[in-house]
Amino acid sequence: MSSTDQTNLTGKRLLVIDDDVGVVEYLTEMLSSHGYKVSGEIDPKRAMIRIESETFDLIISDVEMPGMRGLDLMRAIHIKKPGQLIILMTAFGSIDLGVSSLQTGACGFVIKPFSMDGLINAIERAFRDREMRREIVRISMPDQTVTSQELIAKSPNMQKILQLANRAAQVDLPVLLTGESGVGKGALARFIHEHSSRCDGPFLQVNCAALPFTLVESELFGVSKGAYTDARENRQGLFVEAIGGTLFLDEIAEMPIAIQPKLLQALESGKVRPVGAGGEISTDVRIIAATNQPIEQALKNGLLRSDLYYRLAVIQLDVPPLRERLSDIDQLVDHLLKNAQTKLRREIHGISAEAMRWIRAYAWPGNVRELANTLERAVALTEHDTILLEDLAQATLLPTDNNLLSNFSNQPMSLADMEIAYIRQILEMTQGNKAQAAKILGIDRGTLYRKLGDEL
Repeated sequence: MSSTDQTNLTGKRLLVIDDDVGVVEYLTEMLSSHGYKVSGEIDPKRAMIRIESETFDLIISDVEMPGMRGLDLMRAIHIKKPGQLIILMTAFGSIDLGVSSLQTGACGFVIKPFSMDGLINAIERAFRDREMRREIVRISMPDQTVTSQELIAKSPNMQKILQLANRAAQVDLPVLLTGESGVGKGALARFIHEHSSRCDGPFLQVNCAALPFTLVESELFGVSKGAYTDARENRQGLFVEAIGGTLFLDEIAEMPIAIQPKLLQALESGKVRPVGAGGEISTDVRIIAATNQPIEQALKNGLLRSDLYYRLAVIQLDVPPLRERLSDIDQLVDHLLKNAQTKLRREIHGISAEAMRWIRAYAWPGNVRELANTLERAVALTEHDTILLEDLAQATLLPTDNNLLSNFSNQPMSLADMEIAYIRQILEMTQGNKAQAAKILGIDRGTLYRKLGDEL
């Protein structure tokens, strides 16, 4: 180990647990002489109390102790702190127990009697292995735009959308947001609201696809007492509740076609008529609508009236899918991991380099929503303090390097042909997205074109 590596390891906090006070004193003295900050406990229960309230970089525990065996202690520790590094000490006759400890969560074990050099090597190896499995994703880019709703814009196309959204916020006109499901249209709608003159007013969101057909009109425009059997009192609709603010109509192409003329009338007149009411109510609401349906197809199939579309699309913004904003992925991962940790109250130190490579390579058909759900699931279920490839639910959907190489080994070929075959597989994996393929391969698009020549 280099002097630099040794410097990085000194100062680490260790806890030694052994019912033999002589062993604890000896290890405390010897490990302290190597630059570690060492504490000792002879009672496993007292040790557990300390572990719950203090932070230790690594714990060294005997396997056989009165009151609680080392394996039981390790399990108890990992319930409280799943990523805790633990090295177990076992007698010569318990080697099988030591091996099983590795399978159940220990990062190493040493056999008594052991040399101090052997223990030091085990400690250094535990820290080194952890660093090799960890890649901390951090953001320190002043030009990056991040909102509280996962809007991140480092990529040029997303930066352009945010610039247009900021301009749209300054004028009190309807906005139509288009784009695939999960790209962040709801976050962009809130961004527009928060940067508009209506930012102090309410921001109400309704998913038109989730409203029962019979309730759409009353939800939007309100209902008068006695209008139907269950209408026992006057109830305001969303147009009235959102007065002075913004009403976000998500999945607008899923709104019943029979209600769309009434929505158009409300937009043009600034007034709504509650169901069963004789008069109208004036409103002052900014409308933002969104759809994941291709507009031309929605109009052609009669899902969206053309007159309503033209009234909503005074300003239209098309939010790009995640596969077209690859340079945003690292920052999104960092931001979404922090959100997941806060929500689930779990501490995650980072994400492994292997997992990060997979995240950059995956096409993310569900876009930012799929990425957020994947990371939240990983934070909830991981047994480590670092997100590993095995923690990502969709990781089996992409071939690993070993799978690719095994395919090549079945058909011997030159290095040049192997390179071309590998590029083709990456292009197939990215569904023909050349920009994404070039990023995975670590080359620019010009080089990609030159390597494949006429095939592209």
